Amino acid sequence: MKRKLLFPVLVALFFVFVFAFTAAAVTLGDVNGDGDRGADDARLALRASVDLENYVPGSPAFTAADTNGNGVIEASDARLILRTSVALEDLPEDPAEVIVSNAFADPVKNWADYDGLIARIRAETNRETRTQLMHEAEDMLMATQCIMPLYHYNTSYLLSSKVTGVYANVYGVKTFSYAKKTDNKTFSVCLGPVGTMDPAFVTSTQEFDIVSTLFSGLYTYDAEGQTVPACAESCTCSDDGLRYTVTLKDGLKWSDGSELTAGDFAFAWKRAADPDTGADYSYLFAGFKGYESGQIAVEAPDKKTLTFELIAPCAYMEDLMAFPTFYPVKQAVVENTEGDAWCRESGFICNGAFICGPWTDTDVLTIDKNRFFYNADNVSLQNILFLLTEDFELPFSLFTAGDLDYIDSIPIESLDAVIKDYSSQMHSMPVLGTYYFAFNAKSALFRDKTPAQAACIREAISLLTDRKAICDDIVRGGLTPASSFIPRGMADGNGGIFHPDGDGGYYDPLAINTDRKGVEDRAKALLAAAGYTFGEDGKLSAETPLTIVFGTNYGAHEAIANSMAKDLETLGIKLQVVAMGWNAFTEAKGSGQFDLIREGWIADFNDPINMLELFTSDSGFNDCRFGE
Repeated sequence: MKRKLLFPVLVALFFVFVFAFTAAAVTLGDVNGDGDRGADDARLALRASVDLENYVPGSPAFTAADTNGNGVIEASDARLILRTSVALEDLPEDPAEVIVSNAFADPVKNWADYDGLIARIRAETNRETRTQLMHEAEDMLMATQCIMPLYHYNTSYLLSSKVTGVYANVYGVKTFSYAKKTDNKTFSVCLGPVGTMDPAFVTSTQEFDIVSTLFSGLYTYDAEGQTVPACAESCTCSDDGLRYTVTLKDGLKWSDGSELTAGDFAFAWKRAADPDTGADYSYLFAGFKGYESGQIAVEAPDKKTLTFELIAPCAYMEDLMAFPTFYPVKQAVVENTEGDAWCRESGFICNGAFICGPWTDTDVLTIDKNRFFYNADNVSLQNILFLLTEDFELPFSLFTAGDLDYIDSIPIESLDAVIKDYSSQMHSMPVLGTYYFAFNAKSALFRDKTPAQAACIREAISLLTDRKAICDDIVRGGLTPASSFIPRGMADGNGGIFHPDGDGGYYDPLAINTDRKGVEDRAKALLAAAGYTFGEDGKLSAETPLTIVFGTNYGAHEAIANSMAKDLETLGIKLQVVAMGWNAFTEAKGSGQFDLIREGWIADFNDPINMLELFTSDSGFNDCRFGE
């Protein structure tokens, strides 16, 4: 953006005079036309006139704009420049207020607006309006700069040529239940660590992979990724899209041979939605009538019939009925135990294709075929062995030795060998998800900063990160650098794509490669607005250092963090990388120990609300601490 001062000022004056004569009913200076002269008006007027956010300390443009000569571009300078054109008395004293997006809200103190927006989306019955509200929600989320998207996911795995019938859907969940192995021996699978197998509490992809073999919902996914009935025989919906009636298949049984009824589904859903249960995914029931009062409208009028009522039509209801949180659990077993203790015993009661063996204190789990599964005749395997480890080296060596049939973690240094020698056994497909970093909005890093200044710091960090290098040199596999949180290809809930081709997103993820100086100048301006100063070497001065503590786990995640650390060092910003094991990492995320943390989210269903509702103040996945 050009930095000459005179021309933008003249342009601004021209538009101000046109505005005054054509909109006499609006107060002079009320740029956004809301009847008041406030910070939003200041931002619009300042951007039109002097582009303050692009001034770099020491440049001619900066000196010219520093009308009071104190070495800082601030609101008082803006007042002097604009006084003859827009008599704004409410210009912000904080220069960072000029820079942040008009969608910006204090993510700690003013996050109730976002909560309210998500509530409106959940209840909105007009699809076009709903889509627009979701765009507004993403605008608001991205304006905080707490969410730092790096790339959109795909899923890759190595599968032995002896095995067929394994498939994945666009939500990253793999189906092992119908796998076949030519030698009829045990099918051996390596996944990451698992914390629970209780459908109400599972949250990770590897937990979904296992739990989907042990339980069966009303719906499931076929090899083409389409929802198809599982325990459901049929499902009907009222004309207004609010009332559902599901009829179960005949003869459904639990793994102990006892009868499985619609009441088991109703109990499981109410349990997962109950705030006292503490399920992270309880908000998936927010579209149900009665959710706010803690009693969702789901009933079992007889053993084969399940009815439930929503507050607004839901285009992805079948996806929800296929999701683990909606799996049934046996009331007589679950209600007599605390938390997920019931599913930590060998052979615990389930209703899927397999029955679980012991696993509490081991990283090896064996599951055996469930003869009472409704579709047992089509299950070929007698058992599956799971190796549950966060070791990134061991699985690949075991696979190449023929001791593992499936792995989804490949060491970075082995990628070339995989591409060369195992291409026929490598499977890859895009999934609807985003790998991102999340800032803790309540971090001590921002304690002495205004909300706008904190956003400027976060934006500078994001701009300086080379996403292309991360995709090309570390994770590879044709991944796409992200310019938005909502992934490319996700539906908009109104018959279109939320971010269609040609939508540039919120920033240029390749700018650090194509215009490094411009990006670094922009980052310096953002940091200057937040109170940081620079030395003659172009790096942060000793008087205003910046160190960010970043939590992540091992493997490629640590390599990505180290790549980012090198990017930030160009301006003297220190990224202190703390890598740890999975359990310690998940605990750190939940307790807010870090300034910045590694995150990733693969959609549970094809609708943006699934990504956006992660960040309500009461969400179990609100690692940014919004509204707290």
